[in-house]
Amino acid sequence: MKLTDFDFDLPEELIAQKPAGIRGQDKLMLLGRMDGKVTHLSMDDLPDLISSHTLMIFNNSKVRRSRCYGIKESLKEGQGGREQEFMFLNQMTADLKIWHTMVKGAKKVKPGNRYHFTDGSVGTIVDHENDGGSEFRTIVFDEPLDDDWFARNGHIPLPPYIRREDDDTDSERYQTIYAKETGSSACPTAGLHFTDEMFKKLDAKGIERCFVTLHVGLGTFLPVRTENIEDHKMHEEVYSIPFDVAEKINKAKKEGRPILAVGTTSVRTLESAADENGFVKGGSGSTHIFMYPGYKFKCVDQIFTNFHTPQSTLLMLVSAFAGRENILNAYSQAVEKKYHFFSYGDCMLIK
Repeated sequence: MKLTDFDFDLPEELIAQKPAGIRGQDKLMLLGRMDGKVTHLSMDDLPDLISSHTLMIFNNSKVRRSRCYGIKESLKEGQGGREQEFMFLNQMTADLKIWHTMVKGAKKVKPGNRYHFTDGSVGTIVDHENDGGSEFRTIVFDEPLDDDWFARNGHIPLPPYIRREDDDTDSERYQTIYAKETGSSACPTAGLHFTDEMFKKLDAKGIERCFVTLHVGLGTFLPVRTENIEDHKMHEEVYSIPFDVAEKINKAKKEGRPILAVGTTSVRTLESAADENGFVKGGSGSTHIFMYPGYKFKCVDQIFTNFHTPQSTLLMLVSAFAGRENILNAYSQAVEKKYHFFSYGDCMLIK
């Protein structure tokens, strides 16, 4: 399939630049997976759309303040260095001193360069690579980069289509209320719509929920740059499924209960861990799974998700689940009805 098969026209004003005034006060589109029927609702309607025997799966990964700025150490005394933006993706050693990063305007970020960060810590570039048009660097520190380090030096890693600097609102709103396991470089944004009040309503209906973890990295949001989508290579992401959660999922599958994955990262986790019968294996693993039309889903029966960017692997994933024509028709209606798109936008339930 061609990359252009997953394009659509999106007015820039529909790209949400800020979260809704109140968390959870968002538009909700219901899309029929098989027939493509579209119904326009609101997030308040969600409990009525989910049967009581459904098992909901959420990704509890927590966003790290992973966008950091360093000043290049100058070899000439008294000469100020250039500011460089780093996106810290994942640690490469257990001692938290060596990190894989993505850099902006990276041509001058060479091995041996040293960068001073806000708190005075210094990192040294030791390697670089080009991958699919994005540039990466390995950076080494003398001290471990723990959560306190990122709190001192980091910014919320808002995606590039949000054309502003992060602020205090983002510290709360670009994080799900159930975020627990730190490690993501982007938020699993479908979960942003859920509130304590919504969980109480789901509980009152007897709807069971469980949590898995997938740390969002380049595997989720790196652009597709190949004309034929089959040639695109996904980056690896780390996930974990607690053994008791795996037991609950497998029990639900045996009983014929629907599995509702909240967010594409939950989908990626479940499908990566599932065997051909849809039963999942507990524990930790890594995945570079790429789902596009033709993929046969093994575990997931329903998906709750945001509206995704044109030509993205996430748009391809939901197209694999509900059909490309159904998805593109639904997106056309979303544009007509002025839904908001992407991370801080509105949501869709596919069932």
